[in-house]
Amino acid sequence: METSVRKFFERYESFFNQSLGGDMDMDELAALYASEFIAASPAGVRTGKNDDQLKHVMTQGYAYYRAIGTKEMRMRNVRLSPMDDHHCVAHVAWTAIYTHKGQHDVAIDFDVHYFVQKLDGEPKVFGWVSGDEQALLRKHGII
Repeated sequence: METSVRKFFERYESFFNQSLGGDMDMDELAALYASEFIAASPAGVRTGKNDDQLKHVMTQGYAYYRAIGTKEMRMRNVRLSPMDDHHCVAHVAWTAIYTHKGQHDVAIDFDVHYFVQKLDGEPKVFGWVSGDEQALLRKHGII
């Protein structure tokens, strides 16, 4: 499972960066997620379905990231905590690069903990836990 999950997040990183560049394939992005999922952050806990609403929200999300100057997302590390033969938590360390008001690029490190399931073939994200993204962006003067 470890090799397939690492390759999955390399693909995830690639799709994220393509989307930042405006080259979005929403069907391929949606294929990274399970049919239903859960997300938790200091803003609360939400559930969702992998449907047209998810694609709409992702389209808006990438537009927002471009608007605030997000230039690139780099994966620094993936560490897995296996739960059983089909599930793990992937602790992914990211660096986001922002172009900020004509100044030097700003790099912000953060972690997201993804719940991953691998049943028939490819791994899929069925949940994630993240920190306070808005507070981190404010702290670094991005928003």
